[in-house]
Amino acid sequence: MCNFNKQNDDTKALIHLLMQKCAEAVGGTNFLLGLIEAMKEKKPNALIHSACKVDSKELTIKWNKIVFKDKFDVLEEIVRSHKSSENQDFNLLKNDSLKKQKKILNMVKTLAPVEFTVITKGNESNGGFNFKIFETVEENYVKINPIFAAMFFCSTEYMKKALKYEL
Repeated sequence: MCNFNKQNDDTKALIHLLMQKCAEAVGGTNFLLGLIEAMKEKKPNALIHSACKVDSKELTIKWNKIVFKDKFDVLEEIVRSHKSSENQDFNLLKNDSLKKQKKILNMVKTLAPVEFTVITKGNESNGGFNFKIFETVEENYVKINPIFAAMFFCSTEYMKKALKYEL
């Protein structure tokens, strides 16, 4: 998931287009990368920052609900276990342990309404963009949004490769 070089060409193209669209919506690649750097500075992870907001020089990312550490830990474990995976479309609910599956389902129900908004500071000509944690939430299938994974869990190098990738 977070190793750009291991992705197939279709996945690379999709990620490139998504990230390019996000960068254009906020004024450019450098603005987006600056926000990612500001998010990486928040320890242990920007997602559990109690202000539900991270500012960079040019951009702000806000979200509408506090993410508590217990739910973050479940999400992080899933993302980390698939971090070097070549498959972007893995199902979060696919787990051997019934106990783990229940934890994952509870985390999904709690975090599904969380929505992120990225906006530019002082320049209203760039509209910004919104995204959620999960791209698909169905009864037996839950997929993580690649924009969310890239911004909160993948490295800055991953983002640079995604933005520079040529179709």
